[in-house]
Amino acid sequence: MSFSTIITIVVIFGALQGMAAFLVYLERRFCALMQNRIGPNRVGPAGLLQVLADGLKFILKEEFVPRYADKVLFIVAPAIGMVCAMLAFAVVPFGPVEPYPIRADYVTDADFSAAFKTYTDSYQFVIAKNINIGILFIFAVSSLTVYGIILGGWASNNKYSLLGGLRSSAQIISYEIPLGLSVVGVVLISGSLNLERIIWHQAAGDQGTPASGFLSLFGWNIWIQPLAFLLFMISAFAECNRLPFDLPETEQELVGGYHTEYNGIKLAFFFLGEYTHMVTSSFLMVILFFGGWHFPFIGEAESPMFFKLIVFIVKMSLFILFFMLIRWTIPRFRFDQLMSLAWKVLIPMALVNLVAVMIVKEFSIELWVLLPVSLAILIGTGFITAKSQTPVGKPARA
Repeated sequence: MSFSTIITIVVIFGALQGMAAFLVYLERRFCALMQNRIGPNRVGPAGLLQVLADGLKFILKEEFVPRYADKVLFIVAPAIGMVCAMLAFAVVPFGPVEPYPIRADYVTDADFSAAFKTYTDSYQFVIAKNINIGILFIFAVSSLTVYGIILGGWASNNKYSLLGGLRSSAQIISYEIPLGLSVVGVVLISGSLNLERIIWHQAAGDQGTPASGFLSLFGWNIWIQPLAFLLFMISAFAECNRLPFDLPETEQELVGGYHTEYNGIKLAFFFLGEYTHMVTSSFLMVILFFGGWHFPFIGEAESPMFFKLIVFIVKMSLFILFFMLIRWTIPRFRFDQLMSLAWKVLIPMALVNLVAVMIVKEFSIELWVLLPVSLAILIGTGFITAKSQTPVGKPARA
């Protein structure tokens, strides 16, 4: 492990924790703006020091463990959630990356060596670079988060916490299916599980030569996989326990959900894991569907590293604001609606979309055909779902 990698790990993990604390403040201000309230404004200028006050409150609070709780699992559970969220970010490019050279029959040894030297000598904005199973690693690590939640609910020896943990496990496992299926189409189009290659495939195209001007925007996967993006975005909301999918911690029904018995720094670990997961999901949406650091005239392939980094951060920030906007716009679903949406709507749509991508790739059809196909699948699913709904108060026909 190089010295630059160690510095990157320290800086990024520290920045993620600081960002999670700042996002709490930003969300409270954003909520106050939408609801015509003031928001935090007492501690420090414009309430900016409220973040430090909340952090000190979590640290200085008296630690409490229920008498009949499993003390070991009660303490380990929040650490699992935070560690998994942090570990998933290890393979996420948070800035511009160079294309890793591919060894092929038509590539000479000299060209490959030169490209490899350029890749290794330049700094890559990713902790673990050139991970060929990057997206698979993220899904594998992120899925372990459910163990922290279910163990936290069970170890608390509280019925409401246990119900919250069971809800969360059912929700996360269900929505992992459409989440993964929506990414498979992008992987087939890009020809790689490597997130760095997926970015360069959108920025440079199939021929490896960057497009120019605003026409390069049509190289983004959002234009040929809009349905996959919609499925990924909805599933990401459910995976992050964000409204309208925050059923595991429904205050009106479960007091506080799986973390009812938690307080102090252990509760902060749960919150930190959720916000880190939201940041990771925002980066993934930018990487998979919106070209990563690419943007016409600003984030071109030959553009300076600084401009690419700014483009990446701006795109990610817009998705985080979108997460917050949805939270204070759409009301919470019922749990039966939540599960029906996953199993009866999202998973069938994801399977049909995946079959469409496989047919297009198999018969070498133009990729733009996937745009009308995605719209047709979305409209057809909406029509079938609307026809299958039973009106309230009227029994279904036998």
